[in-house]
Amino acid sequence: MATVRQMLDKKGHEVYTVAPDVTVFEALEKMAEYNVGALPVVDASGRIVGLFSERDYARKVILQGKASKDIPVSEIMSTHVLYVTPGTTAWQCMALMTDKRVRHLPVLEEGRLVGFVSIGDVVKSIMDEQKFHIEQLERYIQSGMS
Repeated sequence: MATVRQMLDKKGHEVYTVAPDVTVFEALEKMAEYNVGALPVVDASGRIVGLFSERDYARKVILQGKASKDIPVSEIMSTHVLYVTPGTTAWQCMALMTDKRVRHLPVLEEGRLVGFVSIGDVVKSIMDEQKFHIEQLERYIQSGMS
């Protein structure tokens, strides 16, 4: 069973973050630059204090008629941040994401942000695992027919 650590080893451990005082517009520019749908919000000490996502923008800025250049990320970020650890399995991530309806999970180790996984990362990991099992079963079946 694949773990978050294994997912990060494949995709990389780099995490793009924003500070709570940057504007929503600046955060959106960063998301576009890195082609990501969410960014952890970290304070000056590196502690995660929130999560800013496209969903936050759509629901708390656009739908409320606010201007993204005037609002700091801290005003609209999600402050209840679910997270996982490197030892969490892909299946556990999927269950948490499905149950809580989230698409992104920060990865914390001893309180430190060490990675970030998306629903896409989790689905890919599960699909790779299932493909491996199918190939093993096919080999087993074929070896019994020889």
